[in-house]
Amino acid sequence: MVHAFIMVKTGAGESEQLLSPIRELETVSEAHIVAGAYDIIAEVETEAVYEVLKTASSRVQGLQGVTDTKTYISLDE
Repeated sequence: MVHAFIMVKTGAGESEQLLSPIRELETVSEAHIVAGAYDIIAEVETEAVYEVLKTASSRVQGLQGVTDTKTYISLDE
């Protein structure tokens, strides 16, 4: 199992509208609005690293209002 975190930057005032669609993604186990350099943190669990990358690059970045993402893959179990 691959465990990762996707940091999501959104357009001004769009975090609340994007939280639900991000939470509904099949590979996302949790997502939260946060304060800081990024607006939403999504926790992802998949069977393969490719699925993490697909979630970040196709699914999350494909949502209107997402301006940037950064993905961190957990190295512990």
